[in-house]
Amino acid sequence: MAKVITFGEIMLRLSPNGNDRFIQTDSLRVIPGGGEANVAVSLANYGHDSFYVSKLPSHEIGQIAVNALRRYGVKTDFIARGGDRIGLYYAETGASMRPSKVIYDRAHSAIAEAEPEDFDFDSIMEGAAWFHWSGITPAISDKAALLTRLACQEAKRHGVIVSVDLNFRKKLWTSEKAISVMRPLMEYVDVCIGNEEDAELCLGFKPDADVEGGNTDAAGYENIFRQMKEEFGFKYVVSTLRESYSATHNGWKALIYDGKEFYQSGRYDIDPIIDRVGGGDSFSGGLIHGMLKYPGNQAAALDFAVAASALKHTINGDFNLVSEAEVLSLAGGNTNGRVQR
Repeated sequence: MAKVITFGEIMLRLSPNGNDRFIQTDSLRVIPGGGEANVAVSLANYGHDSFYVSKLPSHEIGQIAVNALRRYGVKTDFIARGGDRIGLYYAETGASMRPSKVIYDRAHSAIAEAEPEDFDFDSIMEGAAWFHWSGITPAISDKAALLTRLACQEAKRHGVIVSVDLNFRKKLWTSEKAISVMRPLMEYVDVCIGNEEDAELCLGFKPDADVEGGNTDAAGYENIFRQMKEEFGFKYVVSTLRESYSATHNGWKALIYDGKEFYQSGRYDIDPIIDRVGGGDSFSGGLIHGMLKYPGNQAAALDFAVAASALKHTINGDFNLVSEAEVLSLAGGNTNGRVQR
């Protein structure tokens, strides 16, 4: 299997039990996770040499995150240690018509204040097949944005495929700031994952198409994908298409474009959703694995990614704790949920 690199911030999620609200709970569960860390765990589960790059405090709270990654086979050799704190976020799980809610407490985290000398990106990218990051990482701080650029430059120098999940987060930065940082980074990107809202808010990309919220008609996206590929030179443009009926009931499918053909995956009806945090990251992890395993077969890669992320919605926590065999079983049509004996 391949050497894959992801770079970003792993945080500790603090959540009430079940569907309790913040204001009624007297205890919080500690759940490690974060965009690119979630992708790293998926790729380790699928058998890759999955390396996660970040900076974490050297104290025991930072070690919680390191241990969580190691538990699932992620290699932590390139995690720098130091700084004062690990980022936190509080997540309240919604139900029915009540949406889930996230509150960040991540300012001045170790990775937000990390310096270029904390990482030898030349050594990190040596022999790697793939490098993945998300729009969350450069949104953390100007220093993290610089590190993202340095990582991308070394990845391209080493001939590594680069993917991005645009992942606009309005609680971290404005669209104007995102555009100023993200557009220049697109020159390094081969595979772009993001919907039309991400493209507009992160890239200032104004599509010549009208795709309303909740409308997952692939025809509308095809126009957008063509224009994104033409403007930014991506090799692949990919988006999940989520139909949100309630906090606990979603439709789930995806679309991919390689410049020649569009392919739309099959659709999964996910009801009930156990935990949707990390759903997009599990899709990215599945897509990377699919593209590495089925080179040139974008349909097979996308079908794997959609099945993987559908399964993630059934698992508590940020990490998608499924094997390749379980994903292939679902992608092959085994959706009845019968006990495996």
